[in-house]
Amino acid sequence: MCVCVCVSAIDCVVGSWGPWSSCTSPCSVGSTERSRLVSVPPRNGGTPCPDLKQRRGCFGNNTTCSTAKEVAMILPDSFKRNFKDPWRRPHMLMKEEKASYCVYMRVKQASAVCKFKLSAQLVRERLVCAECQNDAMSKSDRCGGDGRESTRTFWSAALVPGCHGSWVRESSSEGCRCPPSSVLFV
Repeated sequence: MCVCVCVSAIDCVVGSWGPWSSCTSPCSVGSTERSRLVSVPPRNGGTPCPDLKQRRGCFGNNTTCSTAKEVAMILPDSFKRNFKDPWRRPHMLMKEEKASYCVYMRVKQASAVCKFKLSAQLVRERLVCAECQNDAMSKSDRCGGDGRESTRTFWSAALVPGCHGSWVRESSSEGCRCPPSSVLFV
């Protein structure tokens, strides 16, 4: 004689969703995720577990990153002003001269327009020297859009519509001049 053992199916049971994680990028586009745990695993042909992780896009909004959200306006270095103003008279008030500085940026993206209209410098993974001169500095002694180290920021060519992209600041140097074929902050 045969005895039948009836085993009922046990469906998967999951807990509540946990909180969303911080954005993976504190100053630009990134992602955030949340997860939940299995309370009761499925057995005997029960319903399988649903997704245990969810991911969505986010834009980091860290208060220390306000400068990273600025878009750097740039020009080719051929716009450098290395001349004296012939109309300036010794008795006229001069604008206070601030020391220039250089920022070395690694290009991450550049629109196709740039290749034909601006410079071969602005290509993916190329290190570009961007100079911040006195005339382009704001009241805080810095150029707008000079970024934060290791954080992707954005740039746009001032005289070339459609030429824009992103880059990451690798380092900076006080009181320097970028070599020829670099760019200037506007």
